[in-house]
Amino acid sequence: MPLQWDAWDAFPLLRWQGPEGIVAAFSGRRGGVSEGPYASLNLGLLTDDDRDAVRENRRRLCAAVGADPARTAQNHQVHGAVVREAAPLPGGFLDPHGDLPQADALVTREADLALVALAADCVPIVIAPLDGTAVAVVHAGWRGLVAGVVEAAVAALDVPCAAAVGPCAGPLAYAVGDDVAEPLRERFGSDAARGGTADLPHCAGRALLAAGLAPDAIDIAGICTITDAEGFFSHRRDQGVTGRQGVIAYRAGDA
Repeated sequence: MPLQWDAWDAFPLLRWQGPEGIVAAFSGRRGGVSEGPYASLNLGLLTDDDRDAVRENRRRLCAAVGADPARTAQNHQVHGAVVREAAPLPGGFLDPHGDLPQADALVTREADLALVALAADCVPIVIAPLDGTAVAVVHAGWRGLVAGVVEAAVAALDVPCAAAVGPCAGPLAYAVGDDVAEPLRERFGSDAARGGTADLPHCAGRALLAAGLAPDAIDIAGICTITDAEGFFSHRRDQGVTGRQGVIAYRAGDA
C-alpha cells in the first residue's frame, strides 16, 4: 500500500511509498520525550514545550527517516499560497537560528535536503515528480487550500507528479461556519462542506486533481487528527494548547 505505518525505535511513522528515491513520512504524537499537553513527539519549537525536549523529538524524527538535521529546511507557515525554494536552516533543524521565511510550501531538487511542514489539524502534503528528481512539502489550512497553495507547489515542480495527503482534521469532526464553508464550496464543490463540517482531505485531493495529478497518483491517509487523541495533536480539540506533528521528505542521493 502507498501509505503504511512503520514503527521505528518505539514510535510510529506513516511512510509514503511514493516515487523511487523519495523518502517521506508523516509523524504522529507518540514516541517522543515531551510531557503534559505536548506528550510526546511534539515537533513545534514555537509551543510552550521544553525546547530541549523538542530538539530530542526532532532528532528522533530525523534518525527515523535517515535525514541529516543540519540539512533540513522549514518555513514559518502563514496559511497562504507562497512556495519557496528550500535552503538548509541556519543552525540546523534541532536548533535553528533567526527568523524563518514566511511561506507554506517548500520545493527542492537537491539530494538529501529534508523538507519539513508542521501541522496540528491543517493538511500536511508531500508531492514528488514521478521520476523522483525533486520533492515538495505543503502545509495547507483551509485558507491555503482556497488560495491555491497546492496548485502552486505542483506548478513549481512543473512535471507529472504523485502526492500523499497526511492526517488532518477530518470531515466528521471539523466543524465550520459559513465563513469557511462557503469559500471551500465555491472553490472545490458543494461536497467540500456540508452539515456544518468541512472535508479538508477532499479539498486537498480536488486541488491535486486540478493541478494535473492523475487520480491513482494521489494517496490520502483518511486519518482525523481531531478524533484520534491518542495518535495525534489537534489544535481544534485541545483548544490551542497542543504540540505539532508533520511531514518530512527528501530526495535520496546516490549511494
